[in-house]
Amino acid sequence: MSPKATLIISVYKNVPFLKAVLDSLAYQTRQDFEVIVSEDGESPEVRQFVSLYPFGVPFRHLTQKDAGWRKNRALNRAIIAARAEHLVFIDGDCVLHPRFMEAHIAHFRPDRVLAGLRVLLGESQSRALLGDSAYVLRLQKVVWKSLLFKNGIERPEEGLYIPWLHKLRKLDYLTGCNMSFSREAIMSINGFDEDYDKPAYGEDTDLVWRFKMAGLKFCSLRNLAVEYHLHHPRSWTDQSENMAKGLAKRQNKEYLCINGISKHLTSDEEVV
Repeated sequence: MSPKATLIISVYKNVPFLKAVLDSLAYQTRQDFEVIVSEDGESPEVRQFVSLYPFGVPFRHLTQKDAGWRKNRALNRAIIAARAEHLVFIDGDCVLHPRFMEAHIAHFRPDRVLAGLRVLLGESQSRALLGDSAYVLRLQKVVWKSLLFKNGIERPEEGLYIPWLHKLRKLDYLTGCNMSFSREAIMSINGFDEDYDKPAYGEDTDLVWRFKMAGLKFCSLRNLAVEYHLHHPRSWTDQSENMAKGLAKRQNKEYLCINGISKHLTSDEEVV
């Protein structure tokens, strides 16, 4: 039986964080999905961990040579390997609320882009979650309390599970760690643009205008597809180069990117 969705998890070396993310999958209210661990590298530690992890759903682990930031290339290869039409994207530092996959699957339409956000956990909550996977079941109370008492959580309003609120809290932009769309949709813009060789802009912001030019509609999953971002030092990079590339492409209306997924479909490389 084919899975309803493919969950693509982008990772780079951090095994403890990946374990916390994978552990949260066991609590999902829907289990009719597959997992692709999309690694932008080929870490022996990640390979060993994934090979021994007791997955409860079908999974694949894709690697590629560690040659600088090439996340978009890894994502394009994951799309090719996916068995489902519905593709859900998260990062390896984002733990899922138990109804996360349910929300994405329930609201999926081929002509829709589903957009969610994340709550930023503090150090204490992250330590607790890394030490005990069941802590995810108590996080809603912790996030609610953070509205009244400072406890290190940032953007707590994005971590509240309130099923009807997404209808009021619209989103017309994307965060790459919480988004989903159909294979048909991403193929209509030739996948992720691999011209971007630095993180952030090319992972999500670039997709927004390209999807809109392709006629896709955006649907908010705020406060519905909730995810908890594990605390770690921020490694934000200067976006000026990415933004300059994006501006030039947008001015030329290059929503169908040149350096995209199509080259992988016609090459002889093996997706492993």
